[in-house]
Amino acid sequence: MEPEEIGVFDTKTHLSEIIEKVERGQRFYITKRGRRVAELRPAPADRQRMVRGCAKNPNYKMASDFDDTPDDFSEYT
Repeated sequence: MEPEEIGVFDTKTHLSEIIEKVERGQRFYITKRGRRVAELRPAPADRQRMVRGCAKNPNYKMASDFDDTPDDFSEYT
């Protein structure tokens, strides 16, 4: 299904309603003076929601040298 075109003014005026439609899968082209400038579509579902406490997130990665003291640290103390 081709995305519906909606002007910038109408987008600002009805953003909450448009977002609800996007959540249900509808897509929109946002136009400015009749020219398409953006596409509004649902976000990909493959990303997991963030969990409070960053280390609890399954995709959380910390550098192996995170706790190492930098070589030049003595210059700051």
